[in-house]
Formats: sequence, C-alpha cells, structure tokens
Amino acid sequence: MQKLYRFIRPGIFKIDPEAAHGLTIKALKTGVIKSCNPTKSDRLTQDVLGLKFENPVGMAAGFDKNAEVIVPLLKLGFGFTEAGTVTPKPQGGNPRPRIFRDPSNDAVINRMGFPNGGIRAFKPNLDKARNDPTRPDDGIIGINIGMNKGQQNPAEDYLELISEFAEQADYLTVNISSPNTPGLRDLQEKEPLTELLSALMKRVRQVCPDYPTPLLVKLAPDLTEKQQEEIAETLIENKVNGVILTNTTLDRPDTLPSKFSNETGGLSGAPVRDKSTKVIKNFYKLTKGNLPIIGVGGIQTAEHAYEKIKAGASLVQLYTGMIYEGPNIANNINKGLLELMDKDGFENISQAIGADH
Repeated sequence: MQKLYRFIRPGIFKIDPEAAHGLTIKALKTGVIKSCNPTKSDRLTQDVLGLKFENPVGMAAGFDKNAEVIVPLLKLGFGFTEAGTVTPKPQGGNPRPRIFRDPSNDAVINRMGFPNGGIRAFKPNLDKARNDPTRPDDGIIGINIGMNKGQQNPAEDYLELISEFAEQADYLTVNISSPNTPGLRDLQEKEPLTELLSALMKRVRQVCPDYPTPLLVKLAPDLTEKQQEEIAETLIENKVNGVILTNTTLDRPDTLPSKFSNETGGLSGAPVRDKSTKVIKNFYKLTKGNLPIIGVGGIQTAEHAYEKIKAGASLVQLYTGMIYEGPNIANNINKGLLELMDKDGFENISQAIGADH
C-alpha cells in the first residue's frame, strides 16, 4: 500500500490540501481506502489512563473533526483515534486557503480555526461509531474539545462539552494550545489554567461519579522552561490524568522556503519533531514519570515514534505523517516498533517509556 501511495502522491499534491483532505474523509467513509490486517502483538499492548491500548499509535485531533471516520481509522491499525476538535456551536473557521504543504520538508502549516459542525453534528456520528458492530472492540475513542471563537468565558464551552461527551468518550482532551483561535493559548498561563482545570475536573466527577473519564490537556511546543515547570505543577495539583505534547508551533525554521514560511498558522510535520521531543523529555522529568504523556509532532516512522516513547511518551499520535506516508502508516510504525524493541531487548513497549532518562 505504501508503494502505491508514493506513486499516486504527486497527483494528490496537485489538489488543494483542504479539498484533498475532504476526499480522504470521503474515501474512508465509502471504503475506497480499505481496512488492512493490523499489526497485532501483546508486546505492544499496555494499560494507560485506566484503558487498555492494543498498540501505542493513535490518530491526532484535527483529522476527523466531526467524528465521521472513527471506525475506518481504527480498522487501519490505529490503536486509538482522537476525534475533534469539537466546539459547542458550529463554526466555519478561518477564511480559505488555510492549509499549506511543503513536501520538501514534510511539513504543513494550517490556520483552520476549529471548523466543525458543533455538538449537533458530532454527537450522531459518535453514537453511530459507538454502536457500529464492525468497530474493533479494542479501539479507544478520545474526544478533543475546544471553545468557540469569541467566547469570553472559555470554561462555559469546555464545561458544556464535558457534560455532553464525558460518558461517551474513553478520554477527553482539553485543547488550549491551537495558535489559530485568538486568546486560546493564554489559558496555558498558571492562574487561568488552575481556575479552568479545577472547574473541569469537578464537572467530570459530577458527570461520571463512579468512573470519571480521563481528562488530558494538550499543550503547545512554544512554552518556555518556566512555563513548562508551572504547567507541570498545575497539572499534578489538579490531578489531571495526562498531557498531550505537543500541538503545532509558531516557529519558522530557516530551512523552510520563504513563500511557505510566510504563511500564518501552526507548523506541523518534520520541522517540529525535535522541538516536541524536547518538551516531552522535559515534562517526563518535571512530573517524575507519573503523568502519562501522549507524544505528537513529526512522527512518520517507527524510529520517530520510538524516540518519543524513550523520551517519556506512553503513547504517540500523528496526522501530518499520514499526509506524507499514506494510510498504512500506523501498521508500518507498529511493525517497526517490534523490531526496535527486539534490538533493545524489551519484552513490552512499556519498558521503553522514558528509557533515555
């Protein structure tokens, strides 16, 4: 499948990126992109967040904004998928064009601005996926939640979404790190973050008193070391269940072509790989390995995923990597992870977590 994708990729890249993404969603829904025989091994299975993950490779938020292709993604060999970002009300996002590729650097810049159909569109799709008899029993479904543009009290949106989805999600992710919604990253500062997390954790316990749904926070890679220290402390104090590191960056490395580099928005793909891994390594140290980390940023191969796991991530996610490597990427990474574990003498992938420390 990978060789076929490499053959057709130049044709795909002639299509507008957002149009190509829409065609991919349609191809997954209609079965044009077929499911494959996933790489399965008990050595890749682990318990994280109180959930059993059959493998550590997940689809990141942003790919499946309206929860339309949860089951097809799980059938492609992903151990979990994170649908969203969903906001309470529908919104169109920022003006187009708003996605830009740089194939020379395996990079993407986006300034989407959370376009999605809101709760009204998301919920029926999620219900359908949950009740789909063909859904892999072991497929974990996360939901990424965000605030509507112009919301003056962000907590209201997050609280509404928790009330709506906490009982249906295997885990929830609070997105406070997208650079494309004005004011959103301000929530990463200590005081507003403490206030927000206190309210959100309370709401999760109210909605699911017996088994509270794990709540994670997704952070930006552009945090200073002081900010990272304060946030790590805040997450531990508020008993947040995990952290996703990292979202897209506002950095523009000198290696990028100027026409591409001048586009506003968040940069993802290979250029953010080292930066996100550095943040993962630091957070693992700051939290003494006691806070589960999902590592994201520039993952295209098993070696990239393994690097983030050894830096401290229990699980990994990708999105841009699929644009450049094709739909068999999760399978290829899982297969490669088993080979890398053999070289290091690890019986289970959990033994590799934080091995570089």
